[in-house]
Amino acid sequence: MKITPLEALINYSIGQTTEPLTRAAIEHYQGEQLCRLVDYCGEHAPFYRQKLATAGDAGAIKGLQDLANLLLTSEEELRNHGPKMLCVSQDAVARIVTLPSSGTTGVPKRIFFTEEDLERTLEFFHQGMQTLVEPGQTVAILLPGTTPDSTGHLLARALKRMAVTSHILGLVEDPMLAAKKIAEVRPDVLVGFPVQILAIAQVAAAYTIPFGTIRTVLLCSDYIPQSLNARLSKLLNCQIFSHYGTVETGLGGGVDCEAHCGCHLREADLLFEIIDLQTTRPLPLGEWGEIVVTTLTRTAMPLIRYRTGDYGRLLPGTCPCGSHIRRIDKVRGRMSQVRTLQNGRHLALHSLDEILFAIPGLLDFQATLTREEQQDTLQLCLVTIPGSEAEALRLAAEVMARHQPCQGPRLSLTINPTSRIHRSKRILEDKREEIQP
Repeated sequence: MKITPLEALINYSIGQTTEPLTRAAIEHYQGEQLCRLVDYCGEHAPFYRQKLATAGDAGAIKGLQDLANLLLTSEEELRNHGPKMLCVSQDAVARIVTLPSSGTTGVPKRIFFTEEDLERTLEFFHQGMQTLVEPGQTVAILLPGTTPDSTGHLLARALKRMAVTSHILGLVEDPMLAAKKIAEVRPDVLVGFPVQILAIAQVAAAYTIPFGTIRTVLLCSDYIPQSLNARLSKLLNCQIFSHYGTVETGLGGGVDCEAHCGCHLREADLLFEIIDLQTTRPLPLGEWGEIVVTTLTRTAMPLIRYRTGDYGRLLPGTCPCGSHIRRIDKVRGRMSQVRTLQNGRHLALHSLDEILFAIPGLLDFQATLTREEQQDTLQLCLVTIPGSEAEALRLAAEVMARHQPCQGPRLSLTINPTSRIHRSKRILEDKREEIQP
């Protein structure tokens, strides 16, 4: 088993080019970068200057042991005060990513990057992909890539450094059309959203569309259900790798290795911690909570202890591949996608994913909570391969009846007459009159 290629990247980034990478070396570097970051933000960003003053003497930050002394940064603060977080002039900004509000109104999030910030992401993609692909091979990228420095575009640029050919096919709505495009390209590697790649693989199997030999798959940008992972591995008969990242982490965050025991994090650029949902105190390794990230080397818009809203945990110990780089376990999705039912139970989109994507022929589903006659109703609209509608409805009713979190709300099952799937991230929509927190 090969050690993660991020070992060499982080070794180089922290200046340990000749020594084996150790946990102590990583944390010493992170402590120094944290101190530098606090000084940099306090000097250049009005938002942080005020926030650091509110927290007390910023000079008290002497290393990682003082991280919890810094105040957390919320998504609301990023939306409302983003321009005041900028540490460079607008002329130095190379890319702006705008993320709309989750509601019908509200200020969008805007994340700013310099060329230096983008280069660090490029190098992470370049090194991280070495586990999945070799020079001379071909990658089909099912991610946004029409605009410069979009995720797919950056990945293609990184792969070019490895003498790897890329075909940016974009996000998927029509699995049949995407399957035919992949058959034309005949790639060695697929990269894309979990649900979209599973839908493509199922359609290809049902209609005998030849892909050639898919050697590896990288799933990214959304929760990866274990049931989906298992079905996809069986359909394509290849290794399935995972990536964790958000726009706030600079698109790249962590990628797993051949051991498949969590994603090795980009620790030269990002500092991760897990906090308790109620107390917001940092949690020990191995415990579940909210993922918080500090961007140690970001120049345009650094983030200090930013609350991602993702639910996860950091794994203790050394990876079976031999690396001491910190690993993040499979993220359980967005906390905003957990709904409280009338009976007090909690229903999460990731739970529905685990249950439903084990059903053969299911390509996607839309989940909506409503309140009818004073009772919660869970409406599931299934997207299936034509001809498998009746069996999918039967199996969905059976598995939903067996799982406790799904017991309580009335269940309404329907079939989407098209074979179109979600082109973006999926949500558990809540349309109840009295939406609970």
